Amino acid sequence: MGAYIIRRLLLMIPTVFGIMVLSFLITQFAPGGPVEQALANISGMGGGVQERISGGGTGDFVAQQGQQPTSGYRGSQGLPPELVSRIEKQFGFDKPPLERFVSMIGNYLRFDFGQSYYRDISVIDLIKEKMPVSISLGLWMTLIAYGVSIPLGIAKARRDGSRFDVWTSTIIIIGYAVPGFLVAIALVVLFAGGSFWSIFPLRGLTSPGWEHFPWWRQVLDYFWHLVLPITAMGLGAFATATMLTKNSFLDEIGKQYVVTARAKGLTERRVLYGHVFRNAMMLIIAGFPGAFIGVFFGGSLLIETIFSLDGLGLLGFQSVVTRDYPVVFATLYIFSLLGLIIGLISDLAYMWVDPRLDFESRDV
Repeated sequence: MGAYIIRRLLLMIPTVFGIMVLSFLITQFAPGGPVEQALANISGMGGGVQERISGGGTGDFVAQQGQQPTSGYRGSQGLPPELVSRIEKQFGFDKPPLERFVSMIGNYLRFDFGQSYYRDISVIDLIKEKMPVSISLGLWMTLIAYGVSIPLGIAKARRDGSRFDVWTSTIIIIGYAVPGFLVAIALVVLFAGGSFWSIFPLRGLTSPGWEHFPWWRQVLDYFWHLVLPITAMGLGAFATATMLTKNSFLDEIGKQYVVTARAKGLTERRVLYGHVFRNAMMLIIAGFPGAFIGVFFGGSLLIETIFSLDGLGLLGFQSVVTRDYPVVFATLYIFSLLGLIIGLISDLAYMWVDPRLDFESRDV
């Protein structure tokens, strides 16, 4: 087991490095980078702004107008070369790409992610600021979805073909077919003061003055804010986990060892939870980390937007749009590393469920 864990940890190094190399190369060819955006904004603001940014007087700026910049940026036409160079240095683009990449990787190994281009805050502090929203959405949605889906899936497997199975399958399929953002909009219209009832809050995770509430009211207020977004996000995951659980149990129930266990006189409960459960839960455990990572890092963008929740999903989207590369690369690095670690934890959970698995004999 120890050798397997070490091999997996060592394999994470080239994996994360490859992800960062590929992402960095893509950004080098993507148009509309931070320097180009800054130059375009300056070009549209007029000479007064250009003069203030360049730091020179009016006479110096006018004298520079006739000079052509040496930069290859299309937005730099008509701007002083010194101004273009100053903006490139501000964003760190005054160095060759290889030097910038090596410096970035060296800093990331120390978990030094630098400053955001457009926010007066370090990247790590910015991520910490948005983390509670994403943790709340991802953690509670996953726990609630699996907490309901596993018992429901087992019940459906035991009553396969019954009215209960048919009706629950109909509801599950409808829930899976409807996109989460449509459910979110419907919930807002119905229960958040849209057109009908104003029962649940629409914005944020807490109410104004939350820090002054008694502890029990803080807990209630926190969960009251989570009801609508968790409901909107949970339908798809709820349907997937339920059907996966049912199919896993049906597959195991039909195997020979279950027939043998029943022939020995074991009760149905002992057969189901003493033998079938351990084997059927293998696929469920394998899907749990992926479901959590998907919701935690990328699946909540639309939900965060609709319910005005400022989390990591919205942060990542805004950073890509504005080309805030320090935030983009830092979140990519952290999420990739965390995803690989959770994948390893998932494999170790396999062994916990079924000790017969031998990781030492595996190549990776």
